[in-house]
Amino acid sequence: MSTDRITLTVPARPEYAKTVRMTASALVSRTGMSYDEVDDVRVAAEEAFVYAVDHCNEVGSVALDFDLSDETLVVRVSLGDASRVTDEEVERRAAYATFILQSVCDRFELSSDEQGPHLTLVKNLPATQDVAGPEDADS
Repeated sequence: MSTDRITLTVPARPEYAKTVRMTASALVSRTGMSYDEVDDVRVAAEEAFVYAVDHCNEVGSVALDFDLSDETLVVRVSLGDASRVTDEEVERRAAYATFILQSVCDRFELSSDEQGPHLTLVKNLPATQDVAGPEDADS
């Protein structure tokens, strides 16, 4: 089983949420997911990005790794230095984002390792996938 890693780094500004959402959608669009499942992935990617923008202490950017295998899409969103002090409004948005992420992902976790704090989102893919490349599109 091979895994393709796609890394997306975007400015840590809310107006780039659509870029993240559309990237996630494009990655899973040929996996055999239903429209609703693709929409769940789009929502999850956008919520994770907005969460990161609110919580990371990085001024410049948010890094997202999309690992796409035959069985799962795993999205890891770096939170940089999450020691940033947040206000009540940010915490309210975080609680809402966490609720959404738990609802649309097969697995969601907030954790930390040697690379720092991050969100990990997992969406299981359908057992049968149509992952034909562009060269196979006319077949």
